[in-house]
Amino acid sequence: MRAYELMYILSPNLEEEAIADLVARFEGIITSGGGEIEKTEQLGKRRLAYEIQGYQEGFYVLTNFKSPVETAQELDRIIKITDNVLRYLIIKIEE
Repeated sequence: MRAYELMYILSPNLEEEAIADLVARFEGIITSGGGEIEKTEQLGKRRLAYEIQGYQEGFYVLTNFKSPVETAQELDRIIKITDNVLRYLIIKIEE
């Protein structure tokens, strides 16, 4: 298993319940694919450096996890097609 860091920015107009559902959905993809969540931080709503899809703010979430490569690829695919994700980045952490 490899270590990864996932940072994503969610639409700022989401309710707390919708944010929690998306975070749980992404974590569920990792755990169901044989991975393990090390840490998830909800960093809150912050101002964006530039406007994205008409938004000046976004809700930031940082997740550190370990998983097989296939699980990280599936997570990447799912996040790409999720409407309320403004931007995301998955980084492989060298240990």
